[in-house]
Amino acid sequence: MNSSKAKSILFLNVFIDLVGFGIILPLLPLYAQHYGAKPSEATLLLAVYSLMQFFFTPMWGSISDRYGRRPVLLLTLFGTVIANIGLGFSSSLWMLFVARSLAGIMGANISVAMAYMADITTPENRSSGIGMLGAAIGLGLIFGPAIGGILTGSDRYHPNFHLPAFAAAGLSLLALTLAFRILPESLNPENKAKIRVSHRQNNRLENFKEVLQHPQIGLLVIMSFLVMFPFSCVQSTFPLWLVQQFNWEPKQISYLFVLIGIVSASIQGGLVGWFTKRFGEQKVLFLGVTALAFGLLLIPFSKNLVLLMSAIILLAGGFALSQTTVSSLGSRFAGVEQQGKTLGVLNSASALARIGGPTWAGFSFGAFGSSTPFLSGFLIMVVAIALSWRILKQPPNCLTAL
Repeated sequence: MNSSKAKSILFLNVFIDLVGFGIILPLLPLYAQHYGAKPSEATLLLAVYSLMQFFFTPMWGSISDRYGRRPVLLLTLFGTVIANIGLGFSSSLWMLFVARSLAGIMGANISVAMAYMADITTPENRSSGIGMLGAAIGLGLIFGPAIGGILTGSDRYHPNFHLPAFAAAGLSLLALTLAFRILPESLNPENKAKIRVSHRQNNRLENFKEVLQHPQIGLLVIMSFLVMFPFSCVQSTFPLWLVQQFNWEPKQISYLFVLIGIVSASIQGGLVGWFTKRFGEQKVLFLGVTALAFGLLLIPFSKNLVLLMSAIILLAGGFALSQTTVSSLGSRFAGVEQQGKTLGVLNSASALARIGGPTWAGFSFGAFGSSTPFLSGFLIMVVAIALSWRILKQPPNCLTAL
């Protein structure tokens, strides 16, 4: 199978799975509140998903390096089906946490999908390839929240949270079926042989230590954390903030998440490739973190729909540019035997931020005011801007692989 067809199949598979994820995402804090959760508990429902990703992302990446991308993708998609079914049958807060924990374990396969894309693209086209995956995620976050908003129903006081979860399970099952039938293995025999000779099964701390020995990758791991932390603060508390500020219902909140998906898909689906070819990944990274910072700063002052839309466009566009270029640079630095492990560590750093971000956001939302998660996120992004400036000033000959 040629690389173009393989990329298309991977894109379709990730898109379908992420539609299911997008159906649930904006509803989770409200789902938790439905069972009496406080803001700090509701945001932990997002944090526990990422906690599982933190532990399992490097593991899935390493296993895929040794045994192939396809079997890992099939296993984790099957687990996602089970997790979403469990979410649909949940009747208490603790059941929600169990279902989301399993979903986090299985959702840690994103590094495997990125490694798959790295396997079938050249270094010159890797940024656009990874951006293509980002577009699949962005499109999933366009259609998913829209579907979820419809499935919750029109009764704002008694929304249906179970039906969206079952719909997500059905879409994950479709993604699993497509992957099983038409997704080939991406690792060719030569590279798989190299990996099996050079690779040993490490634990998570050893994976981090080995990858962080490369100084440029170490800097990118920090950037991955700093970019994701404030964005996860927005994801976890934004529905609660919108209810407090505008008295919106779940359907309206879901539609706002559609806008985030539209902006992300537009950036990652085509614009990021054009930007990086024209300006280089280092400049695009600096632009992305700057836009993200100002989007965060604008949210607390958004007293009308125009300002709110402007903040969301800056936020989503900046995050899409930043996340894609961090992953692309990390892939360029890594050797062929370390693609899965390196991208796994980068995504594990993001998962760690998605643990701390919602935890801090929920606590600060209740303790210091609803604007605190966004303003504190802006301060974090000031640090990210400084680090991206340092990366920008590195000479091109520093951008070499391991």
